[in-house]
Amino acid sequence: MSKKNAPVSKNQQFDVEIFDLTYLGMGVAKIEDFPIFVANAVPGETVKIGITKVASSYAFARVIKVLVESDNRNNEVNADLVTTGIAPLANLKYPAQLKFKQQQIEALLKKQHLDIPVAETIGMENPFGYRNKAQVPVREIKGQLETGFYRRNSHNLVPIEDYFIQDPEIDKAVNTVRDILRKYHVAAYDEVNHRGVVRTVMVRRGYYSHEMMIVIVTKSRKLPMQEVIVDEIRAALPEVKSIMQNINQDKTNVILGEKNVVLWGNKVIFDTLLGLKFAIGPNSFYQVNPQTTENLYTLAAEKAELTGDEIVIDAYSGIGTISLTIAPKVKQVYGVEIVPGAIDDAKRNADMNNIKNVKFTLGKAEEQMVKWAEADLKPDVIFVDPPRKGLTGELISAAVEMAPKKIVYISCNPATLTRDLEEFKQLGYEVKGSIQPVDQFPQTTHVESIAVLEKN
Repeated sequence: MSKKNAPVSKNQQFDVEIFDLTYLGMGVAKIEDFPIFVANAVPGETVKIGITKVASSYAFARVIKVLVESDNRNNEVNADLVTTGIAPLANLKYPAQLKFKQQQIEALLKKQHLDIPVAETIGMENPFGYRNKAQVPVREIKGQLETGFYRRNSHNLVPIEDYFIQDPEIDKAVNTVRDILRKYHVAAYDEVNHRGVVRTVMVRRGYYSHEMMIVIVTKSRKLPMQEVIVDEIRAALPEVKSIMQNINQDKTNVILGEKNVVLWGNKVIFDTLLGLKFAIGPNSFYQVNPQTTENLYTLAAEKAELTGDEIVIDAYSGIGTISLTIAPKVKQVYGVEIVPGAIDDAKRNADMNNIKNVKFTLGKAEEQMVKWAEADLKPDVIFVDPPRKGLTGELISAAVEMAPKKIVYISCNPATLTRDLEEFKQLGYEVKGSIQPVDQFPQTTHVESIAVLEKN
């Protein structure tokens, strides 16, 4: 069907029933079997919509009026949080969010013709204010430097002060830095003309340590009024242990550049996870919800049924969070990670915690796994915690060739998880028990889960 033949056109209005949610949290309606994706609409509702964009096989719309409201709608939330994509599921009551995440995995398994049960999603007691890291864009609006978030599918900044899912102390710090930058008339970055100074304000805060790092991302090499800005941040935010400038001169959507400059204090801050100490720098990949991460890793270790004698591989080992939390429970851990800085962090974290039975290797997980398989390394358990694109066929083959007793798959994307489980099945490894979703990112559409595979 071409755009011309679509049964709807831009700015038309319709009354529709919302029968589903997309994986991005948009309501789904149909007009003459033509899918319409509706921002801030909840399944079970009848809504009056205005069409905002028409493509050849679908359209986007906004809610003009809710005619019949769902019992699952949460009205106690700022609509900007939903429309910017900061918290796209915040319009759903929390139990309905948890159900949505379980059903998402179930639907994808069904598509792959995999008959695997999915447990109920493990949620958080307090599913707000959990993020220990914020990366907030800075732009000029009406002649004033503003911090906020982009409206979904656009680069129009919506000024926001309460981000709902971030640690409230981080929100306070972002607003404080914004006010100081305004006071000294520091120019916001203009992405159209690639001019200006401050692109992003990033704040990290240790959940247990309460140590705070402020990173000001600039297009320019110099931060104007640097000394007074640093002094005022220190005076206003006593938790700050590190103030950094990250220089990103490229015309890009990538947030951080290669170069970090210490403006004041330490290069890193510290926090603990499952009793271990971790150093966290501006570029470190450190889980943004440490409360749930502790549950996730504890559960993964339990499901691996470790006895203390195992040889373990941790593919995608990052700064060593899984490797180091597993190490006291096993004989030896081999970690592999492609990011050089992460490997340096992992080795430092191992030394800092006096953990001797972990060896970290720099390289592509799939290539290193093949090398280990050729060297006849025989792991008892392989942990995989891949990025959203999931595992490569090469890694899956190498893992199976090593014939571990268990493969523990920690997934952040149900679509690639179910695809990979199908491939493992072809090679003789199947999920034991059920898949366990864990709500690592409440109020958002992200679904984290654990599956344990064994040779059938």
